[in-house]
Amino acid sequence: MPDASTASAATTGSLLVAGSIATDHLMSFAGRFEDSLVVEQLHKLSVSFLVDDLEIRRGGVAPNMCFGMARLGLRPVLVGAAGEDFGDYRSWLERHGVDCSAVRISESKHTARFVCTTDSTMAQFASFYPGAMSEARLIELAPIVERVGAPEFVLIGADDPDGMLRHTEECRQRGYPFIADPSQQLAFGEGDLIRRLVDGASILFSNEYESHLIEQKTGWSADEVLARVATQVTTLGAEGVRIRRAGHDDIVVTAAVGVVAVEPTGVGDAFRAGFLAATAWGLGLERSAQVGCVLAAYVVETVGTQEYSFTSEQFLARVEASYGASAAGEIAPHLSI
Repeated sequence: MPDASTASAATTGSLLVAGSIATDHLMSFAGRFEDSLVVEQLHKLSVSFLVDDLEIRRGGVAPNMCFGMARLGLRPVLVGAAGEDFGDYRSWLERHGVDCSAVRISESKHTARFVCTTDSTMAQFASFYPGAMSEARLIELAPIVERVGAPEFVLIGADDPDGMLRHTEECRQRGYPFIADPSQQLAFGEGDLIRRLVDGASILFSNEYESHLIEQKTGWSADEVLARVATQVTTLGAEGVRIRRAGHDDIVVTAAVGVVAVEPTGVGDAFRAGFLAATAWGLGLERSAQVGCVLAAYVVETVGTQEYSFTSEQFLARVEASYGASAAGEIAPHLSI
C-alpha cells in the first residue's frame, strides 16, 4: 500500500482526477413558494414562478479539483463524461491549464445538470439530471495512462457508482495508486459499494460526518477503516483538518486565518486540490494540508466554485499569516502562478 506521507522530489507522474462533471442553473424567486401552494391540491400540483435572475455556474467535483490544481501550476487530467454542450466549459478549463482530452462526450445525453429555484425564505425546488455522467462507467483508464504517462495518483471522486467501481478495480488490477473520495455517493451507496471503493486507497478523503457514515455503512470501526488505507484525511470545517495514519500520531492543521465566508459550495474540492498539489510537489502531510486550507479559503470567500484568483505573492502571504514564515518558505519554490 503506498505511503502518502513520503515523497521526494516533485512528481513526474500524471495526475488523473475522475468524478462528476456538471453545471448548476440557479434561479431566485422574490416571493414565497408557500403562497402559491394549496395544501389540499398538492396531488395536482402545477405551478410556475417568474424568477428574477439565472446564474449558470460551472461545477462537478472533478473539474472543481482540476481547476484548483491548475491554479497552483499543475496540469491535471480530467476524467469523466459530459455531453456535447460541454464545449464552453471545456474551453474555460483548458484556458486555465486543465487537460480535458480524456473527457468522454456522450452522443445522446447532456452534461449533468443541477437546476434549483430558491425563494425569499431560502426554500428550494431542485432537480438533478445525471445525463452523461452515467457513461463514466464506459471509461477505461489504461488508454489514458498510455497517452499521459504513469499516474502519480488517480483520484476517484463522486460520480456514476458503476464508473467509480470500474476505476477503483482497474487501479487495483493495474497497480495505479488511487485516492478514494466518495463524498456525495456515501448517502446513497450501500456498505458493499463503499467497502470496495475505500479498501486499499492511498488516501481516503471525507468530512467528519462522512467519516462516521463510512463506519456505519461498512460496519468497520474507525481503526478498521484506517487499517485499510494508508492515510485518512478528514476535513473539520472551520476547525481545519485531521490526518490519521496507523502507528503515527494524528496531525491536526487549523483552518486559514482571516477568512470571510461568503458561500461554501466547492470548499472541500478546493481543499483536496491544494492538498494533492502539495503532495505532488513532494511536500509532507502538514504542509499539504496547509496549502489545501489556504486554497479552500479562496473558494469560501467567492460565489462560484471556480471564480477565484490570486498571485503567488498573495497566496504565500496567506500561508505565512496562517502558518508562519517557515511554511511559506517551503511552499514558495513550487508556486509557478
